[in-house]
Amino acid sequence: MEDLVESILDYIRTDYTDYAIMINGEWGSGKTYFWNNKIRKKIDSMKFNGKQYKTIYMSLYGISNLEEISKKIFIETTQLMDKNLKKYMNQHEEAVIPEYAKSGLDMANLFGISNNDGKIDYEEFFSTDDKILCFDDLERANVDVIDILGYINNFVEHDHIKTIIICNEKELSTKIKSSNLEMKTFIATYILDKEGELQNTDKPMVEKIKDQIESVFDKANEYERIKEKLIGETFEYVPKFDYIVNGILIRYEDDRDLVRFLRENTNLIISTFNKSGTRNLRILKHSLKDFQKIYQIVTQKYPNISNKIVQTMLIFTIAVSFEIKSGKVTKDKFLEIKNNEEYKSILVSSRVLMDNKQFYIKEFDNNYYYNFKTDYRFFKFIEYYVRTRIFDMKLFKKDMDEIQNSGESKTIPAYRRLLTEEYWKIPDEEFLKVINEIIKEINEGEINLVDLVKIYTYFSYFSNKGLIPYEIETLKKIFKNGMELAVQKSNYCENIEEELDKIGINKDFKDVKDMLNVFYTLNEKIKEKKYKQIAEEIMKCIPMKMESFYERFDKECMNVPIFKYQEPRIIFQRLLYSSNEDLIIIRDKLIKRAKIYKEKLISEKENMKKIKEIIDEYIKDKSTSIKTVMLEKFSSGISEIIKIYDE
Repeated sequence: MEDLVESILDYIRTDYTDYAIMINGEWGSGKTYFWNNKIRKKIDSMKFNGKQYKTIYMSLYGISNLEEISKKIFIETTQLMDKNLKKYMNQHEEAVIPEYAKSGLDMANLFGISNNDGKIDYEEFFSTDDKILCFDDLERANVDVIDILGYINNFVEHDHIKTIIICNEKELSTKIKSSNLEMKTFIATYILDKEGELQNTDKPMVEKIKDQIESVFDKANEYERIKEKLIGETFEYVPKFDYIVNGILIRYEDDRDLVRFLRENTNLIISTFNKSGTRNLRILKHSLKDFQKIYQIVTQKYPNISNKIVQTMLIFTIAVSFEIKSGKVTKDKFLEIKNNEEYKSILVSSRVLMDNKQFYIKEFDNNYYYNFKTDYRFFKFIEYYVRTRIFDMKLFKKDMDEIQNSGESKTIPAYRRLLTEEYWKIPDEEFLKVINEIIKEINEGEINLVDLVKIYTYFSYFSNKGLIPYEIETLKKIFKNGMELAVQKSNYCENIEEELDKIGINKDFKDVKDMLNVFYTLNEKIKEKKYKQIAEEIMKCIPMKMESFYERFDKECMNVPIFKYQEPRIIFQRLLYSSNEDLIIIRDKLIKRAKIYKEKLISEKENMKKIKEIIDEYIKDKSTSIKTVMLEKFSSGISEIIKIYDE
């Protein structure tokens, strides 16, 4: 790094220059820190050619016109600075005017300048013969890069002002190519159509449009031409991260336990950082800040937690931070994974069954946990904290309870072992024992219905490979019997496809299709039982416990056809004894839910018709009262619902 510093200082020392230099590096790699702490301080403290040079630093982040750059340079260089502000800056050792001060100052009063139109020509005022200009964040400006470089070229070529540009050329290239992409695509397509090239199939259409855009809007080449004219040297900023990490850890010196742990695991930090494939130190700093909170809460509430688990938490925090914050993946990649067991189950299916649907999770694990062996490596509370910025104590406690209960001495069911551990890790002498234990668990109805489908997929695979002494037909009988028994203890699986996709079940295999058909049938049976129970419990709340009815109805019954599972006459009796106000509220809720969840509620249509018939028959010979009018309105509401179902 000292060689890089000296090379930049050599440029400053040169008597005559008509070019600028560029420092190129990835976002978050510490380029600005390098400028402020390594380059700027040396330039400001040294004399060159009898001159005491002064550095002028400007971030171009968010700049929307060239006048703003002139204004910034003027503010930094003018000698007409307000005395009070200058006194404040001297007292606080400020090198530049704080941005908030700039925005709050009345410019005319500050500089003692006024003219008729109230505008200041900032470029008239600068004096830069003893200045070094530094422009940072070139790729983050909201002005065309070509225009900015042309503007900077005036200082370099005509005034021979030494100028340093700091940027991320990779992001700059992406920005140049992607600006106004829709307009460019439209024009490129129009030109290709006029030239009769759209019908020509000698080349993929996407490639044709891309080539046409590059031909017509050749901004990238224009940038290269201007850069060649303006930039004399480009220095790549690639810092030594072990040195930088040590610098980052200094900020945690006040927390002795944490900093000791981090220093002991510096290699893990650097290794995980390198595996991220980025050079973004900003994300690393944020992830370590997040880990500080995680470490403090974990060690406070669980002082006997194993060091291995805390090390894994460190790796996971850094890894998830880089995956989400660097934009490598969308935030929802980990959203559906509920816990470590499910994470491991996905890994097993992707490795054993060669399922590529969860390819990303497998790659994540292979990358960040390579050569780091640990059983517990997914922490939902950490993933949720990084993704949402909320530290959920319920998720934290749930994860920690699972960790506490997952010790080596704890016996887990054989089927869980198969779902969460690659089968080749089971010793040969134990494998058949594990298989037979699972068969026993199936025969006793101990395994959840959806887990049986997952396990059958593995058994089918083992049978085809000759690893177990069971033919496919024998397995089908065992599993079908087990599924019938499992109905009594299993919960209804609502998100079937999502659950099955996690393990990559190949639905095209005939034996798998057969098992899935059994599963779908039994799952429906569980659903019917569940819905019937909900209907009975909720209907009992009418008319005496209406608050409870409304609460549960809104929470549990908006998409559940509860009227299908109750005798129409019993429902009518409960409605009859309800208050007039409740009749209208219930009617409005039923109409609303029918409009939103028509497809899921249509099975209650026949019972709805019967309830309407009973109501109409009841009020036919009754004298008019508020109750009969409200019942009539309820009946017309049912008519509206039936009409919705018929549409």
